Amino acid sequence: MLSQQQVPGAVAEVLQDFFCATSTALDEISPVVTRAGTALEEFVLGGGKRLRPLFVHAGWQCAVSAADRPATAPAPPVSEPLVVRVGAAIELIQACALIHDDILDRSDTRRGNPTVHRRFEAEHDESAWAGDSAHHGSSVAILVGDLALAWADDLVHGHVPVPDAPVPAVLPPAAGALWSRMRTEVLGGQLLDITNEVSADESVDAAYRVMEYKTAAYTVARPLEIGAALGDSSPELSAALRRIGTGLGLAFQLRDDLLGAVGDPEQTGKPSGDDLTAGKRTVLVALALAGSDPATADTLRGLLGRNLSAAELATARGILTESGALAEVERQIDDHLTAALAEISGLDVSATARDDLAALAHRIAHRQA
Repeated sequence: MLSQQQVPGAVAEVLQDFFCATSTALDEISPVVTRAGTALEEFVLGGGKRLRPLFVHAGWQCAVSAADRPATAPAPPVSEPLVVRVGAAIELIQACALIHDDILDRSDTRRGNPTVHRRFEAEHDESAWAGDSAHHGSSVAILVGDLALAWADDLVHGHVPVPDAPVPAVLPPAAGALWSRMRTEVLGGQLLDITNEVSADESVDAAYRVMEYKTAAYTVARPLEIGAALGDSSPELSAALRRIGTGLGLAFQLRDDLLGAVGDPEQTGKPSGDDLTAGKRTVLVALALAGSDPATADTLRGLLGRNLSAAELATARGILTESGALAEVERQIDDHLTAALAEISGLDVSATARDDLAALAHRIAHRQA
């Protein structure tokens, strides 16, 4: 069985083989399409924490080592290579979400590099093509994100033959149903996010709902559940992993809210205060608005959704601190982590499975990027 340290490398290998296998289809269409595929390949292989594949593997590891698994039970319904392949496919969904999210947020950089839409905007400018370069860049990036989503399905279902690879297994129905639900949830969460921004819904409940579906579900909860389904988990274990994953997913996004407002660009790879300039109605912002006097709240509202000077960014961050919002978000992260660790410690699975899941819990709650 792969260790936590080995899973990212195994996922990268699957992705590299997949991109190699799909390159011929792109080349047959046009060099323009090949360049789009290259941009996606470089985006996916050029960074990322590979957390989602790690949670798929952790869920499978819990299921196959569960004490309530009958002694007469057959071998796990799927092999570890399929678990890795499913994790790799979720990385393509992640790529789709990030590429589209960067367009929605008008972000210039991701992981310290130009975002995909800025990359193709620059290509338009350098080629002196007709029309608006910014519109062209966004248009191409939308299609690159769509390609990532389509390829995620191709990869998870084994529709693209990879040279020298064994014939891929079919997903168990339970895992396939979760896969389908997860894709719908992440797109629904994206829609909720942009709607909250334009409708100025400042409630904490609305911000939490976005977190649950845009991030928590497909980052932790669903990957854990899918991994458990791949391991033929009991309903009780699957339900426990769902609870654990939801709490950890919320902790992950709350940490993301903090990093998006006060994170170090050298570590996050994104501009300072990116979420504030994007006007995101995060839990952090909702708490700051609720915890400030009307005049201060109006000041913060006036700073959201536009480019900020260094002095304006300092003012916004001061409000986040003085309102108690920063401290409250840190407390909520700790609460979610503590609850998840308590439930992990009670799982009747192997000690290795518990330890690996607990290590992942600490990693996502205390990350710096």
